[in-house]
Amino acid sequence: MKNDIIRILQQNARISDRELGVMLGISEEEASAEIKKLEDEGVIKGYSVILNEELYDKSAVYATIELKVTPQRDCGFDDIAKTIMMYDEVDSIWLMSGAYDLAVKVKGDNLRDVALFVSERLSTIEGVLSTATHFMLKTYKEKGIFIDNEDIDERGMICP
Repeated sequence: MKNDIIRILQQNARISDRELGVMLGISEEEASAEIKKLEDEGVIKGYSVILNEELYDKSAVYATIELKVTPQRDCGFDDIAKTIMMYDEVDSIWLMSGAYDLAVKVKGDNLRDVALFVSERLSTIEGVLSTATHFMLKTYKEKGIFIDNEDIDERGMICP
């Protein structure tokens, strides 16, 4: 049941306990108690809104910054990640496998803000060896939700 609740909430976190109960074949009270349990256990960390940024804030700029870092003795990458995640510009941070160690998603008011954040804050953190910044140009899908709802012209999809 836990997986079903999470799947449903990921699609629509605003669903009522009553509607959730109906979908799962349980009472409204049981649905509410299951959600509370998942929150108390730390499985559900919060709820968020998925925006079409082009409609909401046309000037906002998002970037993913790849970082190569030197892991610290006794804590690996955790201390550097904790330092980085405290900045307001940081939306998300992940430990990665492959050519770089950390990936950081940031938001700025413009390209210059992001560039200054990388050059003046991220790159100056002890243990950061190099950075590579990739600016997000357009979001098509986020957390399973299609952002650009333009009607697709399917006539060109048929190949002879």
